[in-house]
Amino acid sequence: MEPADLNLVVLTGALVLLAAVAAVRLSTRAGLPSLLVYLGIGLAIGESGLGLRFEDAELVQVLGNVALAMILAEGGFTTRWATVRPVAPLAVVLATLGVFLSVAVTTGLAYWALDVDLRTAIVLGAVASSTDAAAVFAVLRQMAVRGRLRAVVEAESGFNDPPVIVLVTVVTSDAWDEAGVLGIAALIGYQLVAGVVLGALVARAGVWLLARSALPATGLYPLATVAIAFLAFAVSGLAGASAIMAIYVAGLVLGNARLPHRGATDSFVEGLAWLAQIGLFIMLGLLASPSRLLDALPTALLVGGALTLVARPLSVLVCATPFRVPLRDQAFISWAGLRGAVPIVLATIPMSVGLPGAERIFDVVFLLVVLFTLIQGPTLPWVARRTGAALEVGPRDVAIDAAPLDELDATLLQFAVPRDSRLAGVEVSELRFPPGTAVALVQREGALFAPHAATVLRGGDQVLVAAPRATTALIERRLRQVHREGRLAGWYAGLPRPPGVRRRDG
Repeated sequence: MEPADLNLVVLTGALVLLAAVAAVRLSTRAGLPSLLVYLGIGLAIGESGLGLRFEDAELVQVLGNVALAMILAEGGFTTRWATVRPVAPLAVVLATLGVFLSVAVTTGLAYWALDVDLRTAIVLGAVASSTDAAAVFAVLRQMAVRGRLRAVVEAESGFNDPPVIVLVTVVTSDAWDEAGVLGIAALIGYQLVAGVVLGALVARAGVWLLARSALPATGLYPLATVAIAFLAFAVSGLAGASAIMAIYVAGLVLGNARLPHRGATDSFVEGLAWLAQIGLFIMLGLLASPSRLLDALPTALLVGGALTLVARPLSVLVCATPFRVPLRDQAFISWAGLRGAVPIVLATIPMSVGLPGAERIFDVVFLLVVLFTLIQGPTLPWVARRTGAALEVGPRDVAIDAAPLDELDATLLQFAVPRDSRLAGVEVSELRFPPGTAVALVQREGALFAPHAATVLRGGDQVLVAAPRATTALIERRLRQVHREGRLAGWYAGLPRPPGVRRRDG
């Protein structure tokens, strides 16, 4: 490649990336996952737009798996285990039994209505049945939804990708002819369980190492954190386990640990996940051929309708009823099962292995994702209101960053006071931090000053706290308690709380 060619490639890439970043605002205001905009950009610069031809399905599959790994790692990293833990059993059942029920129903309808062989019908049903973590996070995190329901849908979207990926990989491989039903089930079970175990072990070891490391630059901590997540991905893959499951679990463990310089790591991981989404969806848009999509429209409508209106509601009903989930909540969970990158990437697997009818599967899934995202995304807030899932907008959680001071066995904690937080109006002494803790510095409207006991915190303040390392967890818990409940938080343990001093849902 000549230097001039390299400059042209970099220029094109930079312009496409800037256009994709700018498009996020448009998609957010429309209530749509940004994937639709990125797919549109890919189609616009593809063979039917600017004429760029791209037909390497195998390359898309490889790069797509790496991008999905980053997206799932970020999904796990930003998921609070304290929120997920109460709903984890339901989420796991939805992500396993629920997905396989959806696959079975969709497969049966496809086999009966589309005149395809059983293998193709299973692949089509499996590819279309997985909800997508990136799409779900993008839409739900712009909405005020009851904490339990949000946790169920987000956890399911993270957990259900690996089982479907394993199922599609097995059905499109030689195992379809060589292994029986029990053999395939055992292989899927091993990959999922081993992925969970290896992901958790690698992440726990990484947390131990990071907590005892004093790296010379803040920017090295985010790099090390992402490297640990991908180490779990690689180790699980080499062990024949589900690498996608491993990196999601690793992200979950890392995201719920007390990591040094947490704020910098959050921003870095979020940026990488956005880059992965942008690159992945544009690449998938390039791979699609608009000239073939019109022929796939009837099949996409049939399969998507069957999945959205029959298979998904039925699977949620079967899985959620034993957990005594009300029907109204079940309706919201069912409608919130958005499709996105995962089904389209999975649809490249049959193409890369040369499965008969693979191009048709890809076209059907591509159209299905686009059409039903256009339907479900914008209508989800209305469904949330109709089913009682919507919440009035409440205060944002207080974000806390920690940096270790190894030689002093101490920690610096930094937090911002949200303008709608109950921390605003609280005196420093009323925070009632553990002994040995000092509120060292406050930044207010660009000015720095050392606070005293009677200093009143205001919305927008940036506060720096120095504390013994052993008290870090207590201080973080106390800050979040006062943030939610005000200066009297903790005084009413075991007693009726007066009006205005209550726990928030979620």
